[in-house]
Amino acid sequence: MREAPENTHVFDELMAKATASAGAFGHREHVHLTWLAVGRVGMPAAIALVSDGIQRTARYAGAPQKYHVTVSRAWVELVAYHAAAHEQPDFAAFAERHPALLDKRLLTRFYRSATLADAQARTSWVEPDLAPFPWTALTR
Repeated sequence: MREAPENTHVFDELMAKATASAGAFGHREHVHLTWLAVGRVGMPAAIALVSDGIQRTARYAGAPQKYHVTVSRAWVELVAYHAAAHEQPDFAAFAERHPALLDKRLLTRFYRSATLADAQARTSWVEPDLAPFPWTALTR
């Protein structure tokens, strides 16, 4: 799958903003990047923007196996849900209001470890198997 050039530019711009103060790309920066993407293009488009950009970055780093479809999409959906519930003026305020998002183990509330480790979850979207995401629990 080839990423559109404009998406590459937007991803690179958002990545630079997310890593500016840290100089690295840890979990906090991943959440920051995702928050920026959701704010810029909305949740559905942010899934593709973040997923394609992270996949491209992992491939260029010589570690394409690090890209994970389910994990990438789940984080975009979680960040988008919280961003929509409480709009914040900047990422620091957002992170302070939603500290659980800074715990990289948060997905284990929704997924079994074996599910996330499975090849199917790495290569395609898999629904949570422990608990539904908060926005889907409201519609059931």
